[in-house]
Amino acid sequence: MSEPTVEEAQGWVGSRLDEIGGAGVGKIEGVYVDAVTGEPAWLLARIGRFGRHGLVPVRYAAAAAGRVWVPWEREVLRGAPRVEPGQPLDRERETMLSAHYDLERANELSERPASAPTSRPAG
Repeated sequence: MSEPTVEEAQGWVGSRLDEIGGAGVGKIEGVYVDAVTGEPAWLLARIGRFGRHGLVPVRYAAAAAGRVWVPWEREVLRGAPRVEPGQPLDRERETMLSAHYDLERANELSERPASAPTSRPAG
C-alpha cells in the first residue's frame, strides 16, 4: 500500500474516521504535513462525542466511500494526546504522539532542533 499524497489526504477531510473494528470514532478535519519534507504526516480528527481534537498517523490510513480506516482500536485513538487545531507541532509534542502510536518517527525527529516546528497544518 502506498502512502497518500497531500492532495489525497486533503480529499479525506469531512470523512468519517473508523477504528480497526469498523466502528466510527470521529471525523477528519484536516491534514498536518512534515515541516521539512511537506509530506503528509497526520490527520486531524474530531474524536468522540464531545469533539476533542487528536492526530492520527496518515501513513497507516486507508480511505473509500467517505470513510477513513486506521489500524487502532477506539481506546487508542481516544487516548492520543490532544492537540489545538491550527497549531504546529514541536519535537516534544510529536515525539509524544509517535510514542503513543508506537511509530518509528521519533528517531527521525530527534535530529531536528527542539524549538523548530516538526509538522504543521497543510494549506
